[in-house]
Amino acid sequence: MARLVLALALVVGIAACHDVASPQLRVLGVEKANAKRRDVVFVQVTNPASHPMRLTKLAYTFAADGATVSSGAVELSRDVQPGSAVVVEVPLDDRPTKPMTLTGELTAELDQIVQIFSVRAQIEPR
Repeated sequence: MARLVLALALVVGIAACHDVASPQLRVLGVEKANAKRRDVVFVQVTNPASHPMRLTKLAYTFAADGATVSSGAVELSRDVQPGSAVVVEVPLDDRPTKPMTLTGELTAELDQIVQIFSVRAQIEPR
């Protein structure tokens, strides 16, 4: 019985230590494509956790009026300190002409534990 209580306390303790707030995304702008590449959406990713976070992948979908405009994945290797932010470039197939939503899954490592966060941000055309 003592072993069961100890094991349960250990599991609860580990879960409590790694209950991390989701990273926050904010679209900073869109750079128009040139002949050599697609448009790029600049997305700021903020780490609200109290531990450093290593971003490893962003799987994304851009949608407007309920229809997918573009989707893909960006492999990352970026460290984000607690309370800090980094800018990530996300390719976009077509320049936005109406409001769009970026949704996706951001994969990050916190204390050598891989976590996947659902993320969302709005894009307003200029």
